[in-house]
Amino acid sequence: HISTTTTNLQMTSALKPYLDCIKATLTASACLQNFPSQVVERHNKPEIEGKLSKELILNPVTVSRNEKELCLIEPSINSVRVSIKIKQSDELETILCHKFTQFLMQRAEQFIIMRRKAVEGYDISFLITHAHLERMWKHKLIDFIIQFMEDIDKEISGMKIAINARARVVATEFVRQFAA
Repeated sequence: HISTTTTNLQMTSALKPYLDCIKATLTASACLQNFPSQVVERHNKPEIEGKLSKELILNPVTVSRNEKELCLIEPSINSVRVSIKIKQSDELETILCHKFTQFLMQRAEQFIIMRRKAVEGYDISFLITHAHLERMWKHKLIDFIIQFMEDIDKEISGMKIAINARARVVATEFVRQFAA
């Protein structure tokens, strides 16, 4: 129990500068306002999704921990899209990440801000609109994304450890049959 707590603290402290940078960038990017479409009358769509008016799209920001762990923040006048590339160091982590994110994205409506389909090149995406900020607290939404990023790493690592432990038991039993 103590070693698990120590490992979690080390992982959290290793991730802290990366997550702090994402949090600060999201806080600055999430200054959204109600802005109806300039193209279609009586429509209020997220500008970052439609990209109909280039002057309403701000410069995207990529926060990178390394080449395998990225966060793309795309702000606009009335929405922010956050895309996350989750660390995948081997083939098993790639499979686990893909299955886990697919599972979550199928239930996107329960997460409110999660998109059903991730941006190309990323594993999972969130979309925060001005309507979300009118109904929810900005700092709580940002804390949710940061907590999600911490937890998804822990979940995938935990699943990988469980699969390796199960494979070790199966291999031991398999070899034991030939030894007997």
